[in-house]
Amino acid sequence: MTECKEQPLWFQDLGSRKMVADFSGGTLSSDGGVLLLRQVDANLGLTGALSECFRDTRDPVYVDHTVRQLLAQRIYGLALGYEDLNDHNDLRRDPLLAAACEKTDPLGLARFNPAHRGVALAGASTLNRLELSCNRHSRCHKLAHDPAQVEACLLKMGARCLPKRAVEVVVDLDAMGHLVHGLQEGRHYSAYYGDYCYLPLYVFAGDIPLWAQLRGSDRDGAEGVVPALEKIVRAIRRRCRRARIIVRGDSGFCREEIMAWCEGQEEVYYCLGLPKNPVLVEQLGPALAKAQARWCLCGAAQVREFAEFEYQTVRSWSRSRRVIGKAEVTAQGQNPRFLVTNLPVRGFKEDGDASRFSPARLYEEFYCQRGEMENVLKQQVLDLEADRMSSHHLASNQLRLWLATFGYLLLERMRSLGLAGTELAQATAGRVRLKLLKVAGQVRVSVRRVYVQLSSAYPLQELFRLCHRRLGAWRPDTG
Repeated sequence: MTECKEQPLWFQDLGSRKMVADFSGGTLSSDGGVLLLRQVDANLGLTGALSECFRDTRDPVYVDHTVRQLLAQRIYGLALGYEDLNDHNDLRRDPLLAAACEKTDPLGLARFNPAHRGVALAGASTLNRLELSCNRHSRCHKLAHDPAQVEACLLKMGARCLPKRAVEVVVDLDAMGHLVHGLQEGRHYSAYYGDYCYLPLYVFAGDIPLWAQLRGSDRDGAEGVVPALEKIVRAIRRRCRRARIIVRGDSGFCREEIMAWCEGQEEVYYCLGLPKNPVLVEQLGPALAKAQARWCLCGAAQVREFAEFEYQTVRSWSRSRRVIGKAEVTAQGQNPRFLVTNLPVRGFKEDGDASRFSPARLYEEFYCQRGEMENVLKQQVLDLEADRMSSHHLASNQLRLWLATFGYLLLERMRSLGLAGTELAQATAGRVRLKLLKVAGQVRVSVRRVYVQLSSAYPLQELFRLCHRRLGAWRPDTG
């Protein structure tokens, strides 16, 4: 009797022709762009360096998947849009992903276990043991990682992506609530988010991730920033020896210890939001009155005036600091905002722009640019599901956050280097994935080569070729 899975699928006729489909196409893949991810990974040395952070105590005789191959499979899967471990129960049959993960037998015909032959990659259970090995000690969980080494690896990989001759590096801080839907270790109720969540600390330099630290939401959002900055500034200095560093963040990071630490470092500056209070609003009073008068006269949607003054709190600040006030009036009323900074009033001499840090330009052209980091975090959450904290253990969820961040770093390098000046130069990670990675291809494996025949109908062939050519010429160590 013919099995149902072998029966053809009949669709509506196309004119005089019958429309028939079946699943006899052979070794096909819908993720042809994974080869570009592999190219970025090879140049950056990401999965190779990350695998050194793991301790593999398995018996090599029975090992089909090395730590590097497991990490590559997980990170590439995240970049390709497969955020759940369960996805890999089907994805493990993809011969192109297997080839990208350095499987010399991409069809899995030489697997140790006869039951697994024909399937080259690891399943969900094996990848799950990779994530749980720091929390469980059994004969199955033998792939523990060192969190400090993984943290340092992310920082090293991110710093390698900075241009060596950079004159200035702006470091953006942000804390973003990631909701949890279970009894995860370290969860806490947050009144701000109205639910149980984690509150990870993210640090980016432009679009490049440098830090992703998972924390409970039962603490101040600025907790742990100074120790993180010490490591980040040290890593940036090793890469960009002459660059000045500017720390930028919202009012949640306006803390004495952060500002005092920056002031005690050479060529480290800060520009932070400052929560308003009656004293600050009083200082901004003349500018608010002027803005109100202008708004009444011209009837514009909004009117802004800026003021600059020295300010010191009664107890919490150790010194007086430069404060910029924005006096804004709209149809909804007055909207005063403040920031505090130690950036020089007349700018830096080497920039040749004495008005760069004048009150209006500092607020509108520099401080407001921190909103771009929030767009990056949205890509982390919406495109790579970095907030998928479904493991019970805090250490496992931290590892998942790191893996998603590494996946974003690969996509960011592909976009910044391979797609610069093209229609996808400013695209989100999700759009880059859709346009460049989701390419159908047939995989033919012979003794001498793995031949991938990408779809002839793919509309962005020239863009794909351009990206491949640029990534092949990229060498991180040259800057």
